Amino acid sequence: MSPFKGQTGIKRIFNAGGYSLDGLRAAFTGEAAFRQLVLLNVILIPLSFFLHVSRVERALLIAVCLLALIVELLNSAVEAAIDRISLDRHPLSKNAKDMGSAAQFVALTMITVVWAVILI
Repeated sequence: MSPFKGQTGIKRIFNAGGYSLDGLRAAFTGEAAFRQLVLLNVILIPLSFFLHVSRVERALLIAVCLLALIVELLNSAVEAAIDRISLDRHPLSKNAKDMGSAAQFVALTMITVVWAVILI
């Protein structure tokens, strides 16, 4: 068992919330790609409420936007962990970072496809 896993109950929930806010703050201040995705979400999510689509379609339009933020957070976490291990160039490190980038590419493609299918 990890020595960092000591809290239980409400205290654990408050701690987890604080860690989550710290992660969002770190991503926003340190990752240009995350800031760009936040801007895209600030535009697309409100826009979805002005479109004449069903509630399910609106939920899909919003969900794919939020999914891209989740993928970027995970991609940034992978990159930070790889950089923490070593800044040396290594094929496995490159693969890990490239796969994270590919995941984000798929998420952005999914935004494009879902928005296009619903709107066209």
